[in-house]
Amino acid sequence: MSATAARTLSPHLTRATLAADVRGWYPATHELALRINDVYVRVATNAPELHHKLSRYFGEFLTPEVQEYGVPAGAEVIRVTAHEAPRRDWGLPFTVKRPDAGKRTVKEEYLDLQDGRMVHKRLTGMLFAFGGGDNVAVGPCIANDNQVVNFINNRYLELMLNRGCLLGHAAAVSHAGRGLAVAGFSGMGKSTLSLRLMSRGTTFVSNDRVLVERGSGVAAPRCLGIPKQPRINPGTILANPDLAPVLTEEERIILSALPPDDLWHLERKYDAIISDCFGPGRFVPQAPLDALVILNWRRNGEPLRVRMDSADHRPDLLPAFMKSTGVFYLPGPGGWKNDPGLAEYARALAGVPIIEMSGGVDFDGAADACMRFLSTGGL
Repeated sequence: MSATAARTLSPHLTRATLAADVRGWYPATHELALRINDVYVRVATNAPELHHKLSRYFGEFLTPEVQEYGVPAGAEVIRVTAHEAPRRDWGLPFTVKRPDAGKRTVKEEYLDLQDGRMVHKRLTGMLFAFGGGDNVAVGPCIANDNQVVNFINNRYLELMLNRGCLLGHAAAVSHAGRGLAVAGFSGMGKSTLSLRLMSRGTTFVSNDRVLVERGSGVAAPRCLGIPKQPRINPGTILANPDLAPVLTEEERIILSALPPDDLWHLERKYDAIISDCFGPGRFVPQAPLDALVILNWRRNGEPLRVRMDSADHRPDLLPAFMKSTGVFYLPGPGGWKNDPGLAEYARALAGVPIIEMSGGVDFDGAADACMRFLSTGGL
């Protein structure tokens, strides 16, 4: 921080005053615009390197004409600015967010303001302020570009949740006019299966998060995705030739020498950019929600079992799809004041078939069953 600018927050702190302060300290002049379904997101940063990273990551969602002609009249617009800056002690009375079940490390703390919320990432030093469609990220953004990506996507998720959508923990693909969401508890292989389906000709809809949007009357629900690229482990990459661009040749040689069990448990994540691996035009973030696949299998050598049922008959499977709205969600008019429960998910998914994959892990067999459904509507 320069001596000429004390970088001291305004004494009457609001989300708006924080945004004005940060934008004054670190002017964001490098811009890009995204379109996610019917929503526009205008992003600006002070860091050319971050601008390049975001432009590559969101490549198929960029709308360069917005810079020249502006956003169409009446369109919903989200503004995000991301400011590369040293991490700092903000000296604010944050509330600690308790770790998720089974975890101990405190990663996030937050502070609610009269016009929004701030979230501070303890491990990286990133600070995020959001509310009212005007949002700021500040800190070591280049080193934590994945957090900036998630922040941008969370702003879209928040808007859609406030329209009444439900949040699901799933990947999704579509083919021949039908769509599938693929859910399962952490580590079950949602991304791996969705990418196997991509290799068989499907279109990518989303990774890790989907929104369920109910139609009016008896209309079937839609599955809305976000522009989040699959974040995958080495075992997934090595087992799918279409993912070859993700690794260097040196990485491929080293990882190929590992035993299968070591590969399965290796937690080293890579972004698989859909257009790099499968070509352009294969990422469209919406589709009908014709079925929900639940991965409920184990690495136990048993044969795969595939069964079609419904949410009415198997509500015990729905927690694998349910996802907390989290600390990055601020309820608005029409939104969720509390996380929706099992009853809300069961109602939203009424009439949607559930395809349970149980028994032993078999990605090829599961992909066969999914393609049969996408092609014919049955198993």
